[in-house]
Amino acid sequence: MRLDKFLKVSRLIKRRTVAADAAKASRVLLNGKEAKPAKEVKVGDVIEIVYGAGTLKVRVTQIESVQKKESAAELYEVID
Repeated sequence: MRLDKFLKVSRLIKRRTVAADAAKASRVLLNGKEAKPAKEVKVGDVIEIVYGAGTLKVRVTQIESVQKKESAAELYEVID
């Protein structure tokens, strides 16, 4: 699954266009490297998102193309 779509489906970023813009601005790292919006995300990958006030680091636990809002957090686990 594309990085920008995963960020939207998992509700880490609200909109896919915002997720794509964040990746283009080098604010999203995939396994420690800058990633473009079209980069493929796999189970076990580590995504780091740099927000204005800090960073969020998560590990991908499953890939689903459609996910309900209530269970979106099951797609990843937050790591330190």
